[in-house]
Parts: sequence; structure tokens; C-alpha cells
Amino acid sequence: REQARLKASVLAEDTEEWQKDPSFAGLERVGGVDLSYIKGDDTNACASLVVLSYPALEVLYEDCRMVAVGTPYVAGFLAFREVPFLVEAVQRLRQEKPKLEPQVLLVDGNGLLHPRGFGVACHLGVLTDLPCIGVAKNLLHVDGLVRDELHREQVRSLQHGGDSFPLMGTSGGVLGMVSCRDYNNSSKPLYVSVGHRVCLETAVRLVKSCCKYRIPEPIRQVPRYIEC
Repeated sequence: REQARLKASVLAEDTEEWQKDPSFAGLERVGGVDLSYIKGDDTNACASLVVLSYPALEVLYEDCRMVAVGTPYVAGFLAFREVPFLVEAVQRLRQEKPKLEPQVLLVDGNGLLHPRGFGVACHLGVLTDLPCIGVAKNLLHVDGLVRDELHREQVRSLQHGGDSFPLMGTSGGVLGMVSCRDYNNSSKPLYVSVGHRVCLETAVRLVKSCCKYRIPEPIRQVPRYIEC
């Protein structure tokens, strides 16, 4: 019930002026968040938040805290296990360095690409009221989406030029976009989906603009601080 209540607040549209500009004029700070578990331990994790300048993509702020995760994992409800720690990281930033608050957050996880259309990126976006984008490394099998040979063939077709193609579920809705950056001949795509206060087209453009390598910098920088 709580998930359904929060889902009603999701805005899958651009709400900021910088989002509507082709070059994102006015965007100065992009954040990245992740919760990384110690290998072999599913109760102790590192909750990380970094803020990068835009478009230079240089680290302006970092916060990495070890946390004890007590909520058990239940498929489809991962956000209830992880998001509270990420919200706390955002709140600390707002209290300690309010001028460095990110204008958008890239989340290592899914947004609308979720069994109930409310993944970690949506959950975090609604609770922080920040524009959020889900960026996943693997395809979540929902609404008939599968990583079959057809999907792999579509991914291979993206290796040149970094184009994208939509993820259309059997229900007829577009749940996200597959994006593949042409880097070191990598055929590993990213699965981009709306979290909150951003449209899918803008989300994909921003993720691409934040990529020096395969993974967008706001997320790629987070693992560096896992040994906090």
C-alpha cells in the first residue's frame, strides 16, 4: 500500500528549465548514489553519494557511510531496504553543504522499469523531491521483457554511434531505453528509465552526456569510495 501511495506522486516529465535546453544550460551539479554490500555480507553496506560538476564531471562532494541493513530483501521491494540510507545521505548534504545539492540524481538501479512501475530511482526521487534517473547494468525481466536472442541482436546494432532503442513491454508501454556507448568495442548496454521529474528522452540524453566510459560518471565514481 505504501508503494502504491508513493507511486502516485511520480512525475514522468521534465520539470526544470535546464532539462528543456538541448545543451542542458543551467545544469551545474549531477549526483550519483548507490548502496554497495561487502562481499559475502548482505547486512553491512556502504551508502554513497557523490556530486559532480557539470559538464566538467569533476567531484565536488562525497559521502560514504557504513550502514547496517536490517530490512530483509523482498523481490520488487528493494527500495524499502536501501532507499532510507540514500535519503539520509541527501539530507546530510542539504544540512552540511546546501549549495552543493545536486540538480539531478543518477541511481544505480531502475525507475519505472520495475514490476510495479516504482523502482529505487522512483522511490528516492519522490522522497527527496529531486529529479532522478534509473541506470541499470542488467535487464530486469518485467512485463514480458527478456534478454533473448532478439534483444541481444538489437543491442549489437547499437554498438556504433551510441544510439538507443525503447523497451516495450507486452502491456504496450515503454518502460525504458537501452543505450550502448561505443567504448572499447563494448556490447554491454545500459538500461535507462525514468525515476522522477524527468522524461525518458531527457534521461537518456543526460546519461549519455555524463559518460566518459560505459558507466556514467556520477555512478562510476561511487564505487571508489566503498572502503569508507
